[in-house]
Amino acid sequence: MDNPKKNKRKILVTQALPYANAPLHLGHILEAVQTDIWTRFQNINNNECYFFCADDTHGTPVMLKANELGITPEELIKDVYEDHKSTYELYNIKFANFHSTHSDENKKFSELIYNKAKSNNLITKATIEQYYDEKEKMFLSDRFIKGTCPKCGADDQNGDSCNECGASYEVQDLKNPISILSNTQPIKKDSEHIFFDLPQKTEMLKDFLKNVQLQKSIKNKLNEWLGDDLKKWDISRDAPYFGFEIPDEKNKFFYVWVDAPIGYIASISNWANKNDLNMNDLWSDKSDYEIHHFIGKDIAYFHGLFWPALLDSAGFRLPDVINVHGFLTINGEKMSKSKGTGILARDFVNITNPETLRYYFAAKLNNKVEDIDLNFDDYVQRINSDLVGKYLNIASRSASFLKKNKNIISEDINHDVLKNLVEKKNVVIDLYDSKQYSKLIRIVMDLADDINKYINEETPWKKDNQEAVTIASTAINAFKILSIYLHPIIPNITKEAFKFLNIDLSSIDDVDKILTNKINNYKPLLNRLDKIIIPEEEDMNNVNLINIDQFSTVDLRVAKIIDAKDVEGADKLLQLNLDVGDLGTKNVFAGIKSAYKPDELIDRLVVLVNNLEPRKMKFGLSEGMILASSNENGIYLVSPDDGAKPGMKVR
Repeated sequence: MDNPKKNKRKILVTQALPYANAPLHLGHILEAVQTDIWTRFQNINNNECYFFCADDTHGTPVMLKANELGITPEELIKDVYEDHKSTYELYNIKFANFHSTHSDENKKFSELIYNKAKSNNLITKATIEQYYDEKEKMFLSDRFIKGTCPKCGADDQNGDSCNECGASYEVQDLKNPISILSNTQPIKKDSEHIFFDLPQKTEMLKDFLKNVQLQKSIKNKLNEWLGDDLKKWDISRDAPYFGFEIPDEKNKFFYVWVDAPIGYIASISNWANKNDLNMNDLWSDKSDYEIHHFIGKDIAYFHGLFWPALLDSAGFRLPDVINVHGFLTINGEKMSKSKGTGILARDFVNITNPETLRYYFAAKLNNKVEDIDLNFDDYVQRINSDLVGKYLNIASRSASFLKKNKNIISEDINHDVLKNLVEKKNVVIDLYDSKQYSKLIRIVMDLADDINKYINEETPWKKDNQEAVTIASTAINAFKILSIYLHPIIPNITKEAFKFLNIDLSSIDDVDKILTNKINNYKPLLNRLDKIIIPEEEDMNNVNLINIDQFSTVDLRVAKIIDAKDVEGADKLLQLNLDVGDLGTKNVFAGIKSAYKPDELIDRLVVLVNNLEPRKMKFGLSEGMILASSNENGIYLVSPDDGAKPGMKVR
């Protein structure tokens, strides 16, 4: 049998890597949905297309977050990895592989690319003045410094890039710098750093921008930056730093933006090894796979200049396409927890069907670099009108007439009605391929309107049984075609539609096939949405309500601190020895050093989470967790009233 994908396109697709110090928010899902729709379409269009991603795990923020939680960075990124992976699954994001930048593959390729750049005389060293936080006793990475943009003068901008004008710059050029860790003005301190000679790649980058498929507005911006006298790129960071140590250097680590995009290659390599594939066949100068990146507009500078320069220096194939999208706003506001618009992706699935969010994003997305607004009133209206009132309405209306015919589809159908839908196949293909999803959805919903109009005009409820079955059979064939067109966007709903139709989808070419089989009884595939109300920030956790049985699995006990001491090498931790009555003693590491001195804690009663799984830390084994609350003013232990005794159960 001939392979239907023979001589078709071969494509490797990536999206930007989510950072491993926090849960995913809806902005992450916007990019994932846009990318997932495109890759799903390519595969039903008979192409060989694989979608890769990974957690971006390195850098100071991960290190500091782990310290705050009293765990190692490795433990933090492991927990976040599982959370990210399972959250993407809730939105039916179908990765070929989801990996981590803290991996053997990423270390291997980071060192390989660095050493090749070094052998090509693209690596130099220089002593620089670097910002240093005297209070925190550490050099500051760019993202831990805020100040005034040197390009446009906007205040409160990042250390290396401006959200207002989009410029990237050296942190030393930032005006009025402030450390966000201590809210103090950092000092400048000498440190030898390692640089990638980006100016040597100027001509190569000019050629790259001529050839790469990229939105014109982004190309113009990149060419502006290219003409601004490129500087050498600082690719090293000083210890303490969570990342890969640079070969043949001491206490020097790769800047996270070096190994983060290399994580694309690492994820592909990890997948290739698991599937006995040769990496050189996938991503090398000899590969015939297209490489497509989907990214947000805030990281276009790195993907359009630094990344291709790194790849070229090591002889790797350059990206063929970089698709840049805008930001997500919620009800017209930038995403912000304080305004109730910083909605976590995991929370949102408890508010409404995540499949409907995929559809709404698609209805807004095009191939331009435009911000997308998620307006909840519009969201509810669109889902109820389009998916329930138009698309699924065809199936529910037709099924009732076919049920009277033992669910058997008649071969006697109106081919003229279906012809219009089938003839839109190439238009649908072109719109998917060019990422014009909003236009695609308008066309598909117009077709759905036509079929509903056809049912209304033919009035099957007034016809005899055979005529009614002919009308319903025509409409159910139309529903099948619409389901195929919508499948990359709402894969779960359409999967259930195909089960109802008793068919399997193999490719978009199935729109040409006429249904002749017996269908199953129809069950509603989506209910109408009610008005969406987002809880206030302090109530957001209430969308994850637990019952009393779930709560009773947490064993809370009164405990008395019988010893407390500092932990060498940990700025935030104290080591506590707890008396838990008949349960014995427990050793716990708690991140409360900023609020309490060890001798103040002796004989104090606290509440212990007694059945928390022990956590192995580099300082020792932590056998539980004590309860505390916190705000911007400090940390406050939760303590039982006088009369409570060690070992008592908290109910």
